[in-house]
Amino acid sequence: MNILIGQPKMEQDLKQLKLEVEANPAVDLILYPEGYCTYTELDMVRQLASAFKTVIVLGYRDDTNKDRVLIVNKKGETLLTRPKTPESVHLFMPSSVKDGAEEYGYLLCREIFMGVEGLKNHEHLSIIFNPIGVGMFSEEQFMEWSEEARKIAMERKAIIIGTSHADGSYRNCGVSIPIAYCYDEKGEEVFLSKNDTRTRVLDTELKGVVIV
Repeated sequence: MNILIGQPKMEQDLKQLKLEVEANPAVDLILYPEGYCTYTELDMVRQLASAFKTVIVLGYRDDTNKDRVLIVNKKGETLLTRPKTPESVHLFMPSSVKDGAEEYGYLLCREIFMGVEGLKNHEHLSIIFNPIGVGMFSEEQFMEWSEEARKIAMERKAIIIGTSHADGSYRNCGVSIPIAYCYDEKGEEVFLSKNDTRTRVLDTELKGVVIV
């Protein structure tokens, strides 16, 4: 499977997504960050998925401006949507969904810290996605986040891939370290990107990465 991993700026009208879908029609799946679009653009997301026969995985804002999960299959059908864990409550359990022969796990942003425990009963995951909102707010958070991803990959023996926006800081703290990463089924680093917001295409069979 070829997976395009984008780190767009916070934008409107799906500008970067449209450009990258059109420029990379051979990819099987596109992963974008948390909160990339709003509910008003979901029809266009579905149309792009259907037109280019590409699975699209991202996060979006609903009509109350709350973050939600989204996976759309190659037919433009919504396979998964649910709310993000509110900050004032315990983390929600991770989600999983089947798409043909593939079974995907989904950890929206900080739900990654529920991944090791929450995915224990998900035995057949092939890929786990971690769309992230804004970048990391410190080097320490960057290291903690990437190490947690590595643990999850080893525990579940599944590829895990995450990506954040290219801009924006947590609660406008003034620090934003864009992140994108992939660890393989053994917990070995395929790539770990910090402050490098170029789009990548991952070959999940060869574990190769191409910058596009």
